[in-house]
Amino acid sequence: QVQLVESGGGLVQPGGSLRLSCAGSGFTFSMFDMSWYRQAPGKERELVARLFNTDGSTNYAESVKDRFTISRDNAQSTVYLQMNSLEPEDTAVYYCNGLSRYSGRSYWGQGTQVTVSS
Repeated sequence: QVQLVESGGGLVQPGGSLRLSCAGSGFTFSMFDMSWYRQAPGKERELVARLFNTDGSTNYAESVKDRFTISRDNAQSTVYLQMNSLEPEDTAVYYCNGLSRYSGRSYWGQGTQVTVSS
Protein backbone atom coordinates (compact mmCIF):
# COMPACT_ATOMS: atom_id res chain seq x y z
CA GLN A 1 0.00 0.00 0.00
CA VAL A 2 0.95 3.63 -0.40
CA GLN A 3 3.17 5.02 2.33
CA LEU A 4 4.91 8.33 3.00
CA VAL A 5 7.11 8.28 6.09
CA GLU A 6 8.70 11.47 7.43
CA SER A 7 11.78 11.57 9.63
CA GLY A 8 14.40 14.02 10.88
CA GLY A 9 12.34 16.22 13.15
CA GLY A 10 13.38 17.19 16.65
CA LEU A 11 14.25 20.00 19.04
CA VAL A 12 16.69 22.69 17.88
CA GLN A 13 17.75 26.12 19.10
CA PRO A 14 16.92 29.28 17.16
CA GLY A 15 19.38 29.70 14.33
CA GLY A 16 19.95 25.96 14.04
CA SER A 17 19.32 23.59 11.15
CA LEU A 18 17.41 20.39 10.47
CA ARG A 19 17.05 18.16 7.44
CA LEU A 20 13.71 16.38 7.05
CA SER A 21 13.28 13.29 4.89
CA CYS A 22 10.18 11.64 3.46
CA ALA A 23 10.37 8.18 1.91
CA GLY A 24 7.60 7.07 -0.43
CA SER A 25 6.53 3.59 -1.46
CA GLY A 26 3.62 1.91 -3.21
CA PHE A 27 3.31 4.50 -5.99
CA THR A 28 5.31 5.92 -8.88
CA PHE A 29 7.22 8.55 -6.95
CA SER A 30 8.73 10.24 -10.00
CA MET A 31 5.26 11.03 -11.39
CA PHE A 32 4.21 13.07 -8.35
CA ASP A 33 4.71 16.64 -7.29
CA MET A 34 6.15 16.52 -3.77
CA SER A 35 5.50 19.11 -1.08
CA TRP A 36 6.08 19.89 2.55
CA TYR A 37 3.28 21.34 4.67
CA ARG A 38 3.26 22.30 8.32
CA GLN A 39 0.68 22.88 11.01
CA ALA A 40 1.40 24.86 14.16
CA PRO A 41 -0.79 24.75 17.28
CA GLY A 42 -3.97 26.73 16.74
CA LYS A 43 -3.26 27.34 13.06
CA GLU A 44 -4.33 25.82 9.76
CA ARG A 45 -2.05 23.61 7.73
CA GLU A 46 0.04 25.68 5.33
CA LEU A 47 2.19 24.94 2.30
CA VAL A 48 5.90 25.32 3.05
CA ALA A 49 7.53 24.16 -0.17
CA ARG A 50 6.55 22.40 -3.39
CA LEU A 51 8.71 20.67 -5.98
CA PHE A 52 7.11 19.93 -9.35
CA ASN A 53 7.93 16.62 -10.96
CA THR A 54 7.85 17.92 -14.54
CA ASP A 55 10.66 20.45 -14.53
CA GLY A 56 11.93 20.54 -10.96
CA SER A 57 10.66 24.04 -10.32
CA THR A 58 9.80 25.05 -6.76
CA ASN A 59 7.44 27.20 -4.74
CA TYR A 60 8.15 28.41 -1.20
CA ALA A 61 6.12 30.13 1.44
CA GLU A 62 7.27 33.73 1.81
CA SER A 63 8.19 33.10 5.44
CA VAL A 64 10.74 30.40 4.57
CA LYS A 65 12.26 31.77 1.35
CA ASP A 66 16.06 31.92 1.50
CA ARG A 67 16.09 29.63 4.54
CA PHE A 68 14.52 26.33 3.40
CA THR A 69 15.36 24.17 0.38
CA ILE A 70 13.28 21.31 -1.01
CA SER A 71 14.92 18.58 -3.07
CA ARG A 72 14.21 15.02 -4.18
CA ASP A 73 15.96 11.81 -5.14
CA ASN A 74 13.65 9.84 -7.42
CA ALA A 75 15.96 6.83 -7.41
CA GLN A 76 15.40 6.58 -3.65
CA SER A 77 11.78 7.81 -3.76
CA THR A 78 12.67 10.41 -1.16
CA VAL A 79 12.01 14.12 -0.79
CA TYR A 80 13.99 16.35 1.57
CA LEU A 81 13.54 19.68 3.29
CA GLN A 82 16.72 21.42 4.42
CA MET A 83 15.83 24.00 7.05
CA ASN A 84 18.38 26.63 8.07
CA SER A 85 18.24 29.66 10.34
CA LEU A 86 15.30 28.17 12.18
CA GLU A 87 13.02 30.45 14.17
CA PRO A 88 10.53 29.71 16.95
CA GLU A 89 7.77 30.49 14.43
CA ASP A 90 8.88 27.42 12.46
CA THR A 91 7.69 25.16 15.27
CA ALA A 92 5.05 22.82 13.83
CA VAL A 93 4.28 19.31 12.70
CA TYR A 94 5.69 18.94 9.20
CA TYR A 95 3.86 16.74 6.69
CA CYS A 96 4.99 15.26 3.40
CA ASN A 97 2.54 15.27 0.48
CA GLY A 98 2.55 13.70 -2.96
CA LEU A 99 0.19 14.91 -5.69
CA SER A 100 -0.33 13.45 -9.15
CA ARG A 101 -1.29 16.11 -11.67
CA TYR A 102 -2.31 13.30 -14.03
CA SER A 103 -4.71 11.33 -11.83
CA GLY A 104 -5.44 13.81 -9.05
CA ARG A 105 -4.32 11.34 -6.38
CA SER A 106 -2.93 12.89 -3.22
CA TYR A 107 -1.10 11.12 -0.40
CA TRP A 108 -0.05 12.29 3.06
CA GLY A 109 2.51 11.19 5.59
CA GLN A 110 1.95 11.01 9.34
CA GLY A 111 4.05 14.07 10.15
CA THR A 112 7.19 14.80 12.13
CA GLN A 113 7.49 17.33 14.96
CA VAL A 114 9.89 20.25 14.66
CA THR A 115 10.37 22.39 17.76
CA VAL A 116 12.56 25.51 17.73
CA SER A 117 13.21 26.76 21.24
CA SER A 118 16.00 27.91 23.52
